[in-house]
Order: sequence, then structure tokens, then C-alpha cells
Amino acid sequence: MKRLRTAKGASITLEEATTFLARLRGLMLRPPLPPAHGLLLAPCASIHMCFMRFAIDAVYIDRDCRVLKVAVHLRPWLGLSVCPGAWGCIELASGEAARLGIAAGERLRSQ
Repeated sequence: MKRLRTAKGASITLEEATTFLARLRGLMLRPPLPPAHGLLLAPCASIHMCFMRFAIDAVYIDRDCRVLKVAVHLRPWLGLSVCPGAWGCIELASGEAARLGIAAGERLRSQ
């Protein structure tokens, strides 16, 4: 588990998916994420929503944890998101990016 802090001081607990199989599985067929919890897919510059059971927010970051893009409310089965140049993607429950105050351009910091 990894913890990051937003520019506004909110804490995010992350499970890391860094192997091919872990990234392939992602959040497919899993229960919804609790508040302030997410899945870090790395390396990753695009995601799909096939076999997902709930909507998510996708936060794309570079290697320095700078937020490049925030894709909100990606719907199950219908969503697809891409961010060329991203190093990783943090998947959060839908609405969490706004609740935690995450915006493009800010830098997330390790706790």
C-alpha cells in the first residue's frame, strides 16, 4: 500500500498494480472502492471500463506524481480514457477526485 497527499492535504491510500496481470485485472469484477482509496496502475496511459461494476474517476500522473488529466465519472462498460504521456493512472470511486480536490497541474506527494 502506498499513501499520497493532495495539495489540499487530503490523504489517499493506494493499492499498486505494477505487473501486467495486476494491471490487466485492475478493478474488474471487484466491489466499489471505499472513500479515499484507489488503485494505482503503472505504467499506464489508458484504461477501459469493460467488466466494471461501478463508475470511477481516473487521475493520470507523470513520474513526479504531477496530475496531467482527471477523467470523471467513467461509466461501467462504456468508458474509455487515454492520456498520452502519462506514467500512471489512479482509479478512484466516481466523485472522489472532486471530493479530494484533485485537479490537473497539482502534484501529489508521498506521505
